[in-house]
Amino acid sequence: MVRTDFDFPLGIVPWQKELRRYGRRLGEGYSYAPLEENPDSYRLTALVGASRVGELFRSFARTLLPDESFLILEYYLDNWNGDPQQQSEPTVFYSPVLPTDTLLKELHRYLPRLIHDGFVGFGLANNRLGVEIFFSEEKVFTCFTGNHLQATSLFARHGIPHNPRQVFPADHGHDHLSLLCYRPASLPPELAVLPRRELDFQVFCRELVDRLEMYQVDDGLAFYLSRRDQDQIEQVLSQHEDYCEWADEDFGAIIYDWNDFVNECERTFEGDLWEYQQGLKVRDLIQYVIENVPAGLRARLEQIVAEPDQRFRQILTDRRKKLHQPDNPPLRSERFWYQGIVRNQGTSLRRDLIRSGWYRPA
Repeated sequence: MVRTDFDFPLGIVPWQKELRRYGRRLGEGYSYAPLEENPDSYRLTALVGASRVGELFRSFARTLLPDESFLILEYYLDNWNGDPQQQSEPTVFYSPVLPTDTLLKELHRYLPRLIHDGFVGFGLANNRLGVEIFFSEEKVFTCFTGNHLQATSLFARHGIPHNPRQVFPADHGHDHLSLLCYRPASLPPELAVLPRRELDFQVFCRELVDRLEMYQVDDGLAFYLSRRDQDQIEQVLSQHEDYCEWADEDFGAIIYDWNDFVNECERTFEGDLWEYQQGLKVRDLIQYVIENVPAGLRARLEQIVAEPDQRFRQILTDRRKKLHQPDNPPLRSERFWYQGIVRNQGTSLRRDLIRSGWYRPA
């Protein structure tokens, strides 16, 4: 058996045959690189001993996210039917935006379980600042930020060295284990005292979701907007009299609003015609931004909304007809979202469409 002094979280167990290849090079450290699609921001990736993750996480949170943030929680829901192709990714939950200190206090009693369980990832983020810190189910600490010097200084303060060739066990063969795989005697003291049921990640993650009123998000719509991106978007919105009130909002949340609207329309849109048109106006705002930001950011925003746009196109019917579209803002692109109406209409929407003359006798 290959022995290593590294302080692994309980949830990740390297394969012995793999550990022989890299065990002697294993130690704490981090590497970093600019994001390929967003070179003014950086991804810093670190391997940290389990006993030091909590302290490092709190330090990064209080320094990079001093005011407010939201909690990200990823775990595997207990509805898997055994087919490995059906649930290859964890389900993602976000909390509302709250003071960072409030979130850290809520996390305190859960941190040892979140750190050690091999089926859980967690983090904090503020999209408007372009900052995210995350400790994944692979037990890797990651930070996205536009201020990499501040992040590298934090690593140095905690004695974690920069290593461009850092070894990560997650890149090699390994197993994931839940805390229930261990006998109480083999658990750290802070976990050994907990009732068996509270070691079940299905239980403590659900409890955290309920306590913070977290909501499930579509993990298929994953993107990153830097602080510079958000500043450019703010400048565009602030110049429009109808959109200036949205200027200091997180633009990522507006994109998620459009995605949520598409999701609702795919199921059945239960609102009335006015509410439906408000959803279309969200897409107007997004398009206004796309057409007025610099070319590089424009291309990335178009790529981000391409997936929900495509899904919306697929559920439109009666596309030879068009809903009334506002003159403001003036847009260069054809507004496909006004062309036709969604197929799955609730009672209120269908009633309003009939009253407005959408359905006319042939």
